[in-house]
Amino acid sequence: MRILFAGTPAVALPALETLLASPHDVLAVITRPDAAAGRGRVATGSPVGHRAREAGVEVLTPAKPADAQFQERLRALAPDCIAVVAYGALIPPSALEIPRLGWVNLHFSLLPAWRGAAPVQHALLHGDDITGATTFLLEAGLDAGPVLGMLTEEIRPRDTAGELLGRLSIAGAGLLAATLDGLAADTLEAVPQRPDGVSLAPKITPADAHLDWTAPAMHIDRLIRACTPAPGAWTTFRGRRLKLGPALPALTGPTPQLAAGAVVVVRDGLEAVLVGTATTPVMLSTVQPEGKAPIAAVAWARGARLLPDDRFS
Repeated sequence: MRILFAGTPAVALPALETLLASPHDVLAVITRPDAAAGRGRVATGSPVGHRAREAGVEVLTPAKPADAQFQERLRALAPDCIAVVAYGALIPPSALEIPRLGWVNLHFSLLPAWRGAAPVQHALLHGDDITGATTFLLEAGLDAGPVLGMLTEEIRPRDTAGELLGRLSIAGAGLLAATLDGLAADTLEAVPQRPDGVSLAPKITPADAHLDWTAPAMHIDRLIRACTPAPGAWTTFRGRRLKLGPALPALTGPTPQLAAGAVVVVRDGLEAVLVGTATTPVMLSTVQPEGKAPIAAVAWARGARLLPDDRFS
């Protein structure tokens, strides 16, 4: 089958690699234009675009998928199907109608749950036990098209968004390949999504990732893991931003009663940094001061020389 692949970040690479190794003919890759990255704000191509060029595959980088020149190129390539994984732009109806079998999107949730840009993060934030991946046909509406395939994945108690998304990207690559195989063999039937159970997963912004220490420890734990590695949960300490790695349950045994946001070092057999919440304290693993690399929380606390009235805010 003649296919195109649309994707941008590293999470789309397992699917691209799987399709490159498949019997399907990958005619070209569609990815977002170069974007400024790093402290120097240097224009950098996407991971998907870089891998496609390595493989000798044509790379298309339209500013918008509605561009007439881009759509002319799609028609000239005459794909049977276009596979999509985290492309990052809305596809207009004029482009959706070009491939005869449509655009097949791999989405990292069990649709209709968690439609939107951040399904894995919201599954963690809301304490879901199970998530998964879904392949479906793109149509007008947010992740609302009919379903072609689905798989489930258990959410582990200490999963971060990065870890869970990594597993789903690998499992989902196989699901996407199987879906394309089924479309090529005409053995799949698209099934409309259920009208009930719809939930939305908008992008989590840095403002959303600002920790409120008056929340329960369970919520703080979930938010930090949902924001790891991006955008990174954060707090302020002595007026400066401090990113936090995943927190852990407080040490077993008696723990100090701490006010919300109070930060202390305890040395009861195992040295640890604890922070007060609305319920029980949490134990920090790593922190990242502004402009610096991540560091173990205990080492950071030694350098900071914590005072009795120090607070996170």
